[in-house]
Amino acid sequence: MTDANAESVAALVEGGLDPREARWLVEEFGPDSEALRDVALRRRNGEPLQYVIGHWPFRSLDLNVDERALIPRPETEELVSVALRELLRLELREPLIMDLGSGSGAIGLALLDELRTLGVTATLVAVDESSDALALAQENALKHELTNVTFVHSSWFDDVDVSLQGHVDLIVANPPYVGSEEFSELDPVLRYEPKGAIVAPDVQGVTGFADLEIIINQAKAWLQPDGVLVCEHANTHRDAVLSTANSSGFSDVRDLDDLEGHPRVLVARR
Repeated sequence: MTDANAESVAALVEGGLDPREARWLVEEFGPDSEALRDVALRRRNGEPLQYVIGHWPFRSLDLNVDERALIPRPETEELVSVALRELLRLELREPLIMDLGSGSGAIGLALLDELRTLGVTATLVAVDESSDALALAQENALKHELTNVTFVHSSWFDDVDVSLQGHVDLIVANPPYVGSEEFSELDPVLRYEPKGAIVAPDVQGVTGFADLEIIINQAKAWLQPDGVLVCEHANTHRDAVLSTANSSGFSDVRDLDDLEGHPRVLVARR
């Protein structure tokens, strides 16, 4: 680290920033710059580091991130691992993937990129009800030269082309699954992220389960035989996701723990 960088880091730490974050900001924006002072103030005011920097790693990708979409998280990287295993099990050369609630595009684009390295040419349908989030996902697709993507403005399946019904190999989703009362008790930094991508209504006495219920109940009609739904959920939702998937007619239903040992990922095969 240069003397100028070290001095800038020391000044940021003295001003209240975490030393590691201070070093990242100096490396990103340069020492003693107006941009550095601006982003340091944003961080001190509580804005997430990922938004302040403007990009963040997610598996093989460096994604643009901002307030238009959720910040990609480590547990969602595990979701991608599960989805990738399911696709490789199917041994398809040109799978069709649907990413529901795509946000920044993290899940679907990571799958496209990693499949590309394996010689698999996948096609992605990225669905989100937020046009702002879709615009961000398009930026990330262009950034990583991922072209086999169609972006669809839709609330879940509502406005997706019905001709796709029965033809999708993988549906992957990280929908809102936090209840409104739960949200008020979580880290205040989450208030910088789009609330609609985090909080879901309660349904049938299950907190934050409304969007998950819609996805699980409707997914089977869009999957081809042996297609699979892979869906992230709250650690309190295991019974609800298993019951809903079984009652929706999936033939092979499992729920997997995350690396922390918490229920996290539903796998439901048609």
